[in-house]
Formats: sequence, structure tokens, C-alpha cells
Amino acid sequence: MNHLAHTLLAGSEEALQLGGMLGDFVHGAPDPARFAPRVIEGIRLHRAIDVYTDAHAEVLAAKARLPPPYRRYAGILLDMWFDHCLARDFSRWSDQPLALRSAALRGLLRREQPRLPPGLRRFSAYMEQNDLPAAYADRTVLGQALAGIGQRLSRANPLASALPVLAEREAVLQQHFEAFFPQLQAFARAWVEQHAG
Repeated sequence: MNHLAHTLLAGSEEALQLGGMLGDFVHGAPDPARFAPRVIEGIRLHRAIDVYTDAHAEVLAAKARLPPPYRRYAGILLDMWFDHCLARDFSRWSDQPLALRSAALRGLLRREQPRLPPGLRRFSAYMEQNDLPAAYADRTVLGQALAGIGQRLSRANPLASALPVLAEREAVLQQHFEAFFPQLQAFARAWVEQHAG
């Protein structure tokens, strides 16, 4: 899952949301001298969500729908496409309006700027410029984001041309998302309850 999903699944606690954003930018054990205990729990939640997602039968089936050479990048593509599905129908999955949720997340990152790793600082500036994560509802923005990720990868890849491939499979990918996401929400809620501060 991508940033919108991770922060939504973290619930209403800002420290867990921040950890949800940090999960892709902190490698190895989080430094307790740098991050508060609940932020570290948010990073751990992010990692637990990733492990759960990668092993889920619906996600594996969705990955199998992508043809070569896209299947090799199916993890990245589905993370982004599922955030698009989530953003597009956000009112089904959250009581908070998408624009408000997106603005609140960017505000949280602005307030935490001095403590953010350089990669997340750069990404938060990109979020500000592009109205993310709300703009993931727009396919054009999604295509641009995929192309940007493709440019940052070290080897040649097909991410810049992936959007039409995903769009062609929209109906079946939506079915997989709808079967998977409620189960992921239940998993995340249970994880947060088990690790309540």
C-alpha cells in the first residue's frame, strides 16, 4: 500500500500517521533517540501492513493479472493503483473528506520537518506541489507519479507506460481491491488495538 492507505490505516493518532509516512524512508531499526515511541510504533505498523499485503491472496492474484514486463514491478504498480482506488472512492472508506485528510497530512509533515529524513523532506515538498495524496484520485497525476518513480529506479523499467495497462484491467483490479481492503482495515485496527499506547 502507498502513503494514503498507510496513513488512513494508522487511524486518528498523528504519531502513528507520521510513522506510516516514515515507513518507506527509515531503514533498519528506528532510532529511539530520534523518534518518539508512538512514531516508532507507526513505522512498525507500516511494516506489518506491507508484510500482510504482500502475502495476501487477493494481492497475489492482482499481481498475476499484469503481463510481462509489468509483473516484475507489480508491487509498486499495485501500491500506487490501490491508492488511486482509495482516493477515488475515499468517502466509502473514511468519514473524513479526502481534501481535509490530505491537507492534514501535509500539515503534519510541515510541523515535523526538522525531524524528517532527507528523503521524506523532499517527498513532502513534492506532496505540497502536487496536492498529494488527494490528487492520486486523478489518473493523470497517477501516471506522472509512476513515471517519476520509474526515473528514480536504477535500471530501465516500464513504469512510465504502465497506466494504460492498469486502466485496461480496472474492473478486475477493483474487484481484488474491494475484496482485500476491508480485510486490511480489520488487520490494521487489530494491530493498533494490540499495540495501544
